[in-house]
Amino acid sequence: MPLDQIHISLPSQRLIGLSAGALVCDYPVSTALNGAGERDGSGCTPRGRHRIRARIGAGQPEGAVFIGRRPTGEVWSPALAAQYPARDWILSRILWLCGEEPGFNRGGAQDSQRRYIYLHGTPDDQPMGVALSHGCIRLRNHDILSLFELTPAGCRVDIHEQTIESLLPPMNQTE
Repeated sequence: MPLDQIHISLPSQRLIGLSAGALVCDYPVSTALNGAGERDGSGCTPRGRHRIRARIGAGQPEGAVFIGRRPTGEVWSPALAAQYPARDWILSRILWLCGEEPGFNRGGAQDSQRRYIYLHGTPDDQPMGVALSHGCIRLRNHDILSLFELTPAGCRVDIHEQTIESLLPPMNQTE
């Protein structure tokens, strides 16, 4: 069942995906080392309401390397990483975000889309649950592959400073 909403918790470093209010997926992530912020050049992860603007990488192998949203034909490996130690690796799939809040994360010097903020895969040697990115939301390669298949273009994405527990749907309770 396709997702209709994704929530990303900055303090919890987790992403949950919902469909019709039901929890479908829950993944650890890595957001920005520089924390939360919307300004271009800040290296921060933007907060607020977004949508998936574009889905990039369908049909590429797990670990496919992207530069400028285009596959390079390379597949990440430790040897490739040693050859290009300064690269910020964008791997497997890209879900490109577009801010929906004019003056906050859309338009001007705080536009998430023009900042190229993505959900994307990262090398498996990179830690999850720890803020280390340059602004994007990093996921394990197998997690971004699963998320990509569940996520249509236009899916709502909310990036919060609340804990993941406060974002989870209530459990079904029996009386």
